[in-house]
Amino acid sequence: MDRSEKREQVEALTAVFSKTEVVVITQNAGLTVAEVTDLRRQMSAAGASFKVAKNRLARLALEGTRYKPLADLFKGPTAIAYSNDPVSAAKVVSDYAKKNEKFVILGGAMGETVLNPAGVKALASLPSLDELRGKIVGLLVAPATKIAVVLQAPAAQLARVMGAYASKGEAA
Repeated sequence: MDRSEKREQVEALTAVFSKTEVVVITQNAGLTVAEVTDLRRQMSAAGASFKVAKNRLARLALEGTRYKPLADLFKGPTAIAYSNDPVSAAKVVSDYAKKNEKFVILGGAMGETVLNPAGVKALASLPSLDELRGKIVGLLVAPATKIAVVLQAPAAQLARVMGAYASKGEAA
């Protein structure tokens, strides 16, 4: 890799670190190409990305970003998982680490907050942004549904009473 390629890599990583909400640093020693491809596919489906980066270039890219405290984690065969949704990258990485013991979570950061491996796993246990939106919509719709049921109840009772009188008259 020549200097211009390294400069492009650093610029691309700097853009990643400046635009994303969460970054998770992982150690991927011993993973096969098929396993990394599978992980990338899962990350893409969740709206996140996974990138293997040279440690020296990643440390250079961290300079001047809010993720600068993560520089110490870039030792050995590392990769970064990142996303704009604060939960999706952590969730996919955590689930994958449970299935594959060669894949290790070193730590991460969400905004200014640096996370240890336990913090990343705790972040992964939170509901995603879409799940939270669904719950909020459900909470907003529930009162309207209850009001509609209450308003329909007297009419339904009246119809049942009329039906009972009609069947009583036919029986007589």
